[in-house]
Amino acid sequence: MAEPSWPDRAAVWNIDLAPCSAWLAFCADLLSPDETARADRFLRAEDRDRFTGSHAALRVILGGALRAPPESLVFTTGAAGKPQISGEFTGRLNFNLSHSGSLALVGLAAVPIGVDIEVIRPLRDHLAIAQSHFHPIEIEAIEALPPNQRQAAFYACWTRKEAFVKAVGMGLSMPLNGFAVSIPPAPASLLTCATGGLSHTEWALHHLEPADGIVGAVAIAGANTVCDAFRLAPDWLDRLAT
Repeated sequence: MAEPSWPDRAAVWNIDLAPCSAWLAFCADLLSPDETARADRFLRAEDRDRFTGSHAALRVILGGALRAPPESLVFTTGAAGKPQISGEFTGRLNFNLSHSGSLALVGLAAVPIGVDIEVIRPLRDHLAIAQSHFHPIEIEAIEALPPNQRQAAFYACWTRKEAFVKAVGMGLSMPLNGFAVSIPPAPASLLTCATGGLSHTEWALHHLEPADGIVGAVAIAGANTVCDAFRLAPDWLDRLAT
């Protein structure tokens, strides 16, 4: 697994969770009791397995970056519930995880980082959702697009906003209509921010399309922070578990 250089670069890994089904017991052994309890709360086995696989992958990637056994890592949560590394590695790296369908994203950086990924599913009311939750700049940009482009633009906007909220770490206290991101085909960027004392010029956004029908985004503190993309090899569990 290739590793990024710190501190001037962020990294995001694209992970296929399908291979985890053959190694669920091994993945589960990497998790903490708290993570196991959270996995057990899912009613559907598919959701439980994807949670287990994505959190195992997070531990493997973090362990590789910190040169520590994946199962030894200790996590805690910040004031707004954002996960962070603790123990001997406190403050060493920021990380974030998102998964949707059978894919996951893991982002690592020396600065605050947030990632989001979504499977594009048909939404009849995507414009109504945008009008209820998005910034006026975003609503106007989406409505100006041809109808057949609006749904993809909605999901791109949603992932960019979610990634930024996760990077900032303010949780639900940060209103989605308090800041604006760009809408495709414009390159990903933070256009304005009138909440949390944040400046839109101090953040970078990156658009991702890890697979057909899937869109993602990365938000990183530092307008000039470079984001490198990696793909966790499909046989990562085979090599780790044998």
